Amino acid sequence: MLSAAKDADAGHNDSGRCAERDWVHHHIRREETMDDQTRAGAPERSDATALSRRQLLQSAAATGAALALSADMSLGMTQNPDPLTVGTGKRVITPDPLLPVSGGMGPTVPATRKLGDITARALYIRRGREAVGIVSLDLLGFPSVLGDRVRARVPRLAPDHILIGVTHTHSAPDCYAFPDGRGGHTGDLAYMERVCTLAAEAMNEAIDGAQAATVRIAPAEAQGKIAYNYYAPDLYDRRMSVIQARTPAGKPIATLVNYAIHPEVLGNDQGILSPDLCGPLYDRIEERGGGMGIFTNSAQGGMVTADNRILDKPKDALRGYWEDARTWEECVRIGALMADEALRIVADAPDQAEPALSCRSEMVTFPVGSPDLWLVVTLSPLKYPHGEDRTIKTRVSLVNLGDAQILTIPGEALPNIGFYLKRKMRGKHNMLFGLTNDAFGYILTPEDFDSFSRYDYVSRVSLGERTGQILIAKALEMVGPTG
Repeated sequence: MLSAAKDADAGHNDSGRCAERDWVHHHIRREETMDDQTRAGAPERSDATALSRRQLLQSAAATGAALALSADMSLGMTQNPDPLTVGTGKRVITPDPLLPVSGGMGPTVPATRKLGDITARALYIRRGREAVGIVSLDLLGFPSVLGDRVRARVPRLAPDHILIGVTHTHSAPDCYAFPDGRGGHTGDLAYMERVCTLAAEAMNEAIDGAQAATVRIAPAEAQGKIAYNYYAPDLYDRRMSVIQARTPAGKPIATLVNYAIHPEVLGNDQGILSPDLCGPLYDRIEERGGGMGIFTNSAQGGMVTADNRILDKPKDALRGYWEDARTWEECVRIGALMADEALRIVADAPDQAEPALSCRSEMVTFPVGSPDLWLVVTLSPLKYPHGEDRTIKTRVSLVNLGDAQILTIPGEALPNIGFYLKRKMRGKHNMLFGLTNDAFGYILTPEDFDSFSRYDYVSRVSLGERTGQILIAKALEMVGPTG
């Protein structure tokens, strides 16, 4: 249909230009005939009148030629725009032999088996001179000090145009190198370096394999028993946003799912290394012909998690806690349901063949008020950059793709912050990529920080009281006034 419309436009423009040229040539010929008649004895016009008419017609001819040239240039831009190209890449990052798994600060648990492989998945999007890379890792977190190693190995992309985030599975090795309280740490530095290498390989593969594409973008509430807020069951964002890249012939290249959830069905205390529900999500997308699956988390802090509740087995009926199904079968149920919902949501979205693409990033400074996180910053062998005034800097990115706007969050924002930012963003479809470009704990507003007793943990594992306030201010500055 798009091609037919362009052909019709071309025919219309050609016929219009022909009509303009015919009109000008007809009147020039008529003027020349009248001059011949004058020389043959017809009544003579004044030289001024003859000159003014000829100048008028010559001017008209020049104007017609300019209009025709302008139309040709316009048509050429329509017929030969900078095409959208998209590529994908993937690498398995499962350690061999298996390493202990981490669910956050604290002791790790030795892994005795794996259920599915953890992976690095890359999506490359280019339009004209603008290009953006998105890397998603099946890890708990991936700090910027490691992300910068990945960026340095992808020289064809501007470093600040590579967004690196994690799914936040709680069944993967520690990539923070958390202090263990005994003068050591809980990470494996050789493994972290290996992940950097493989993530860069995935991104370079995506660049090498880029092909002409269109995109479909759509958000909607995901239906079914997928997620809930462990602290307050109904307080979470049910919206799932989906970006699907397709070939011009309509074959899906990749399906990106953006949704707020903790992939912690299995948890870290069972000694299982796993992508958790994300593995079955990828598998289902690919089985159903959606191309490579990729997952980006959203504002899932405090405490939006997988809904693996066994509802007929209450643990505390008065306070609203239930027993959990912590099995691989439950990972498959939730992951497959998420994939089905994502494909349903994007199925009828319009194709955007020539979406605008832009990316900008800014550094933001956060004070570190948490003693626990300051120990991570200062004692980790990764040597996190930090200021003498107990501050750290991290990157916040803003991407515009077609009618969508994407904002990155360097940690786990609580749902109320997520709702607020989406409301203030300027896209038709707004997305938040949580735990992206950094993963510095929970992000709360000053009003929430250290308030309810239920927020004790998320306040302790947060940079500090002002983190949410600073992030919101920077985000609003980047998206601009909303009127």
